[in-house]
Amino acid sequence: MTNAAQSEQMKKGNGFIAALDQSGGSTPKALKLYGVAETEYSGETEMYDLIHKMRARIIKSPAFTGEKVIGAILFEQTMDREIDGIPTATYLWDKRGVVPFLKIDKGLEAEADGCQLMKPIPGLDDLLSRAVKAGIFGTKERSVISAANPAGIKAVVAQQFELGEAVLSHGLVPIIEPEVTISIADKAEAEAILRDEILAALDKVSAPVMLKLSLPTVPNFYKPLVDHPKVIKVVALSGGYSRDDANAILAKNTGMIASFSRALTEGLSAQQSDAEFDAALGAAITSIHAASVAG
Repeated sequence: MTNAAQSEQMKKGNGFIAALDQSGGSTPKALKLYGVAETEYSGETEMYDLIHKMRARIIKSPAFTGEKVIGAILFEQTMDREIDGIPTATYLWDKRGVVPFLKIDKGLEAEADGCQLMKPIPGLDDLLSRAVKAGIFGTKERSVISAANPAGIKAVVAQQFELGEAVLSHGLVPIIEPEVTISIADKAEAEAILRDEILAALDKVSAPVMLKLSLPTVPNFYKPLVDHPKVIKVVALSGGYSRDDANAILAKNTGMIASFSRALTEGLSAQQSDAEFDAALGAAITSIHAASVAG
């Protein structure tokens, strides 16, 4: 079952969740932004070795502690690897005081009704059992909404909560992530449909969950979700906004905290000395933390 101290940290912790979960499709882009060109590695093994090195560097950095970073979302391979000879999830909690989560989705289906459902997750029970053994607290699973289409959004939320129940049955906490694409013309309308669908689903869910949502068009639009007894925490994805823009919008949303990926690692580079890297990451963590606790 979930660790009581970790559960308390998620409910009351003053900070944000780091998203360190780029997978196969997004890893080359993440490495490129980090200053590692595709010509510098060949094949998936070398690529994943390099991204693990980057993640380990972030996790071991002095600023990366539970004081400001209350949780971190890991890619499956990161969970299976070690930092200084210690399994990553154990290292996160025991050495850094950061609650470990695992990204479990296998990517997105083709768009239908303006939305993308998650692909099937083969071996889900086995993966969730492994996560429990590894000391993982919860999971993250992402779908995408690209139009204010009631049928599409209904299908996304139904699938998310169905998977959420499977996660809950293993004693893990799901982070349900129906991302609304920030560039769509009908974003506010999509958010209104999404909020109603989530509220209806929360009435039936068997145990409390977490939600990861795009920053809303109207500040505090998701406050009814933040205040819902079945919601442990509502976290925000940066969704393509720059860190400064994401922080500015987040600060207007009371009770919502960040779960940024690209906006967290923006400005970090493999070429930086450890002192430069730690200073850049420290500044990023301080700014995201400030926006997360502003409300």
